[in-house]
Amino acid sequence: MSKVIMGIELEQRKETAANVQEVLTDYGCFIKTRIGLHSAADAGKTCSEKGLIVLELISDSDAQTDELEEKLTQIHGVHVKTIEF
Repeated sequence: MSKVIMGIELEQRKETAANVQEVLTDYGCFIKTRIGLHSAADAGKTCSEKGLIVLELISDSDAQTDELEEKLTQIHGVHVKTIEF
């Protein structure tokens, strides 16, 4: 069983977040840890258009990780990088 750290960058967070969330929900059984980051300014009145999601994945198959990455990168403005341990 491999452990994978996946970074997901959203260029236009407000437009892509719902689609990304739908994909992540489909693969929820393989997500052990999820951290979402974005910049907020003016005491929360303005949010950054860019977002970053960091996932720790637990998978017994490289195919599952590859499939998740493929579905995420099909969403316009979403970029994915992975590290496998």
